Amino acid sequence: MKKTALFFILAAVFASLVGCGGSGKENTEPEIPQEKPVEVSDLVVFYEANPKVFATSKSLNAISDRLPEIQKLGTTVLWLMPINKLGSKNAVGSPYCVRDYKAVNPSYGTNDDLKALITKAHGLGMKVVMDWVANHTSWDNDWITAHPEWYTQENGVIISPKGTGWNDVADLNYNNKEMRAAMTDALVFWVKEIGIDGYRCDAVDYVPVDYWTEAIAAIRKVKPEAIMLAESSDMKYFNAGFDYAYGWPYQSALSQLFKSGNVETFYTKVDKERSSLPEGKHLMRFITNHDQASENAPSSIYGSEKACLAAHVITTFIGEYPLIYSSQEIGYSSKLNFFNNNVLDWNSNPTVTKAYQTIMAAAKESQTARAGKPVLSSISGTVCIWWKNASEGIFVMVNPTKNTITAKVPMERAGSKMKDMVTGSETNVPNMVELGPYEYKIWYKK
Repeated sequence: MKKTALFFILAAVFASLVGCGGSGKENTEPEIPQEKPVEVSDLVVFYEANPKVFATSKSLNAISDRLPEIQKLGTTVLWLMPINKLGSKNAVGSPYCVRDYKAVNPSYGTNDDLKALITKAHGLGMKVVMDWVANHTSWDNDWITAHPEWYTQENGVIISPKGTGWNDVADLNYNNKEMRAAMTDALVFWVKEIGIDGYRCDAVDYVPVDYWTEAIAAIRKVKPEAIMLAESSDMKYFNAGFDYAYGWPYQSALSQLFKSGNVETFYTKVDKERSSLPEGKHLMRFITNHDQASENAPSSIYGSEKACLAAHVITTFIGEYPLIYSSQEIGYSSKLNFFNNNVLDWNSNPTVTKAYQTIMAAAKESQTARAGKPVLSSISGTVCIWWKNASEGIFVMVNPTKNTITAKVPMERAGSKMKDMVTGSETNVPNMVELGPYEYKIWYKK
């Protein structure tokens, strides 16, 4: 009796085991749920176009002719430095000395030339923003004689902006409602009549915040999706309606990184800047711009032409949105005073131009991998950036020093099959990497 019962029990166990191992379609181990990708905003890339480096006359047409090459740098927002008609009284050549807010500088072209540029840029997937100088005008602006009360005065005399040394311009009085209305009318004009997509606003710290709130609201009544970039790192301007602010603290930290090699200090400053960003607002980060390049060539700030590329890789992949200043893509190695004409040879450095194109193509292809915040680490003095979104990942290693570094790749990445975005080949990420001075690696997994 006991033997019979034991027999049936063993038979039942055997049958259940056979059932589990049969076709494999039933009673299999539960599948591990796949992580769902997070939706990521499209990458924004700013390109600052200084008309004076494109041509000595008809600059708008010259910029328009180069739009396909500008687009190859991944550009989504073309920022035109001031193109308004300039003053001549007390002038020193600054493009930020505006004589007429509703006229194009005749040496740059016409309204029709600007419209044609905008149309062509839109066809290439780029928006166009104008540089706007709201704080001051030239001394021969018609407002000076027609409306002297629109200007800041001391003892009945119109003055330049205090404490700036900008003696070529006259300071506007934002306590005057009529002046404010005229300024907003001019801002709306270019959006409504010409098709401009928004503005990079100069010296916003010198203009009352409440004015920007009014002006941006008026602009967005005409174009709700208007792009607004503030030349300031003060987060308060986001509350006025600006979408983007300058990453000045980032650029300072980046330049110090390439001098000191202290990666952890760099990360601390980057995190501090990013932590104060409101939801949905962004920083424009850069290795140089017209102000910086006028004082120092980028290669003198970071160490060499190759170092500038390394700095741009970090800027592009560490988070927020990068800027390329016209001249950067050819590794221009001298100061570039934006007061003067200095027409550049865009074919002078094809190696550097190709490197920028490759970096920005990698950024565009991998943009969906950059969800949330990057994981930042430092291994043997390298800058390591890791982004992940479900099964996608992008891993960047940069040597910010003039010395060769041999670094161990994090075990989570080592051995992974990824695409080398510099060479274009599929490869297994090695366990150890030797990075020459200012060398960088970009690996991407779809």
